[in-house]
Amino acid sequence: MTTHEYDVAVVGAGTSGCYAAATLAHEGYDVVIAERKDAQEAGHIACGDALKGASNFPTAIPKSQIEGAFTNTGVDHGRFEIPEEDTVLEIPVPGELAVIDRWEYGRLLIEGAEQAGVEFHYDTVVQDVRQDDDGRVTGLEAIRKGDHASYEAELVVDAAGALSIIQEKATLDSATFDTNVRYSQFCSAYREIVETEEPVPWDDALVFKPAKRAAGYVWYFPRTDTEINVGLGFQMTEDEPMELVDDLKQDLQGRSEFENAEVQDKLGAALPTRRPYDSAVAPGFMAVGDAAGHVNPTTGGGIAGAAYAGQYAGEQAIEAMEAGRVDEEAALWEYNERVMDHFGARYAALDVYNIFTTAYDVDDLMGLLAAMPANKIADALYSGSADMGLGLKLKTAIKSFGHWGTIYDLYKTKQLADRLLEHYESYPSSPSEFDRWQSERDDLMDEIYAVTGADPKY
Repeated sequence: MTTHEYDVAVVGAGTSGCYAAATLAHEGYDVVIAERKDAQEAGHIACGDALKGASNFPTAIPKSQIEGAFTNTGVDHGRFEIPEEDTVLEIPVPGELAVIDRWEYGRLLIEGAEQAGVEFHYDTVVQDVRQDDDGRVTGLEAIRKGDHASYEAELVVDAAGALSIIQEKATLDSATFDTNVRYSQFCSAYREIVETEEPVPWDDALVFKPAKRAAGYVWYFPRTDTEINVGLGFQMTEDEPMELVDDLKQDLQGRSEFENAEVQDKLGAALPTRRPYDSAVAPGFMAVGDAAGHVNPTTGGGIAGAAYAGQYAGEQAIEAMEAGRVDEEAALWEYNERVMDHFGARYAALDVYNIFTTAYDVDDLMGLLAAMPANKIADALYSGSADMGLGLKLKTAIKSFGHWGTIYDLYKTKQLADRLLEHYESYPSSPSEFDRWQSERDDLMDEIYAVTGADPKY
């Protein structure tokens, strides 16, 4: 057995892991990333490849380092196809958009972290967590290239994604760390990279359509005008799960632009479609990115959030280690505050609409979607809230005749989502206020379940 000693051990070479590690390494800390894949496969991650907020990336690995993976910066809107209503909605998307080559992006991330001074241990499968008698996480146990390896570290960062086992192995019940996590809060997804014979006519759009079965959607995201990331996903709450590969194949066969197209790559994954963790810190331990629910629960988008979460985690880890205290009461807690202030509160409000959809008939929701103003759909999808003036309300009411009951429920849900957003904007500044804040939030969630009729998600 080999024992390795580092200031910080990061698990996972994805976006959040690389940004956290690079942030620390820039300040002279000894950091290792334990990555289960080999050097060639590292960075090869199932992803929709769409990137919102492409103009903004943290400085630990600057945008200039990764923009070589940006293959389509001409996308500027979403295209929602609703076959049941014979409707196509062209919906503006606020902020800069891009579609990327995720594998190339992953390679460039790793290269940027290496240049910052991060050491990578590939072929390393983490199997357990080391903790002292007080419960502080002090390292990891792993198998590296077939041999047992032990990692001792002042701090461990879990960036191993939605299926990370690290949180299961660690005993975190006495910490603020969010342990209210179960499979029903996740989505199962599958994607293929497909090369078409001719350019697609919608290479400037992100294309979405409802899945024929289960609560989910199909996407067509153009890396170029002939290289398309196509995929689909569904909520794991579904009683009858989708047959991902067959359902995607069937959808592709129904689109003339994919006649004689060739599949270049295929990959599946799970991702969180839930609110961000209430707290992603424990003594000696932090979680980032998908491992902490840092994903827009309505779209699955998480690259930009993961990058910032990684840098925030790295910066707060530095403060904590400099103070000589890597517990929740020290600087680690501010990591939670920064995440909630930047995007966590908004994602928590968006999760309310995700909950809403689980309680209603898909055809009814699609009919309502077809009746709504496109710019207001965009606001709801990305800001967590949307307002309409009287004129728009009247026009929408006329177009949406037959869906008024759902509209009234949605209106009440929207009011509750606004209250939840306001509550998250007053996220506590210390762990001592955490229980009270959670209790008030849970009372709001009970109202949301009552209004929507949805089964409790948490």
